[in-house]
Amino acid sequence: MTNMSIEEAVQTGMTIAYHAERQPDLSAVVTQYGERTFAELNANANRLVRRLRAAGIGDGDSVAIVSKNRPEFIETLIATSRSGIRFTPINFHLKGEEIGYIVDNCEAKAFIADASLGPTPVEALQFAPNLVLKLAAGGAIDGFVDYTSEVSNQDGSNITDPTLGSRMLYTSGTTGRPKGVFRKERLPEPPNWEGTLANYRPGQDRQLVTGPGYHAAPLLIDIVQALVSGVGIVMMDKWDAEETLRLIHENKCTHTHMVATMFHRMLQLPEATKAKYDISSMRLLIHGAAPCPVHIKQSMIEWFGPIIWEYYAATEGGGGFIVGSEEWLTKPGTVGCPGPEFDNKILDDEGNPCKPDEIGTIYMRAPANGRFEYYKDTDKTDSSYLGDYFTLGDMGYFDADGYLFLTGRSAELIISGGVNIYPQEVDSELLKHDSVLDVCTIGVPSDEWGEEVRSVVLLKDGITPSDALTQELITWTKDRLANFKCPRNIDYVDDLPRSEAGKVQRKTIRAPYWEGYTKT
Repeated sequence: MTNMSIEEAVQTGMTIAYHAERQPDLSAVVTQYGERTFAELNANANRLVRRLRAAGIGDGDSVAIVSKNRPEFIETLIATSRSGIRFTPINFHLKGEEIGYIVDNCEAKAFIADASLGPTPVEALQFAPNLVLKLAAGGAIDGFVDYTSEVSNQDGSNITDPTLGSRMLYTSGTTGRPKGVFRKERLPEPPNWEGTLANYRPGQDRQLVTGPGYHAAPLLIDIVQALVSGVGIVMMDKWDAEETLRLIHENKCTHTHMVATMFHRMLQLPEATKAKYDISSMRLLIHGAAPCPVHIKQSMIEWFGPIIWEYYAATEGGGGFIVGSEEWLTKPGTVGCPGPEFDNKILDDEGNPCKPDEIGTIYMRAPANGRFEYYKDTDKTDSSYLGDYFTLGDMGYFDADGYLFLTGRSAELIISGGVNIYPQEVDSELLKHDSVLDVCTIGVPSDEWGEEVRSVVLLKDGITPSDALTQELITWTKDRLANFKCPRNIDYVDDLPRSEAGKVQRKTIRAPYWEGYTKT
């Protein structure tokens, strides 16, 4: 396919090919693991499509990848987007069994893994027995073949039969194992050019990717929307406050996505450090994933200027909540006031509409096209919907003018640094320890993280609390779970309240920690 229109390119997933024709030598991807021009990215995506097809993998199949922010991650994303394949990126902080579960659950036929992750990809294989192709990027992995050698000997010219692919990310939600957010419809990604919020200028702008590509927000906002708009991306391997400023300065970055924790850390930098870097190239800084303390956001607006936008959304879709700096300053703390076409509502525990300033559960109307379901989990899907509406269990209220204010997350879900953590996973591991009789893991207030994981533990008779035991229990969880899920501290109690049905009363246990805060 050559000389295609942008409309044709969008509908077939060939937007990178479109840009490669017009700006072949422009930098498309910059990482510490290598760089790609638009021409190189496009050619490698074509090569990967052909290697996958040689293994019998094509339209309707699934490919999973666990990788840091490296070029092979982007090449896989682009290859699947034009070959009808479902792309599932996996959190590389997870343990081997957790990764293997997702690889198997998404029905991946190919699994691409980053060699820098050590033995974890190999450990995942025992839980994913149905793979037909395993590719190792950035080095050797036992049981995998080398990505570069397998792909480089393929033809890099544009495939002649492109088919729009899709993405299926996994979200922990509030119960059980991670769930794939699946949509039967394959939705095209048009450029975000003049007239959109991003207002990208192809060949001029540059996007800074501050988060990992496996996460929904960086993947969509920093990576997909920039690249399909003909804008190159600079990918951070690991987020750092000063490094963020340096990359903006050196690459003249114009757009980026962040979470509130990043704001907090950047503001802690010495004034002399901040003054070293020119950030005047920035035109849009968008943030979400967790509420931002008002004083922190006000300070960021003073520093970066009124270019900061906030959204409230979900991997599942819906919502439409977004607010710019000027509007936010008139309603500090809001996440926006969407138009009536989004049809959001807040309901009380009986399902009745809440009055202005009355806290309830937030429901969003599912989009007409691309309505989500949880992959192979009808019960989970059904429980999330109320007719045409769905909820994530988040709590909040509308003020008299229709602006939404979040008052916290559901009783179960912990949001720490913009990452979802399911406390039952932590409880289950701590209950395996010989000293623990009962446990309730909760999120407690943190200026830096929004919420911090804390486990409240009831010890067995004869066991005495101590600093040594606290460290032992924390280490116990770190040996069994991804570190970001593990408690940062442990409190000890003489009793943990449970309902008559035996369910731990997490809201009651959490309440004292949130006195003076808005968590409900």
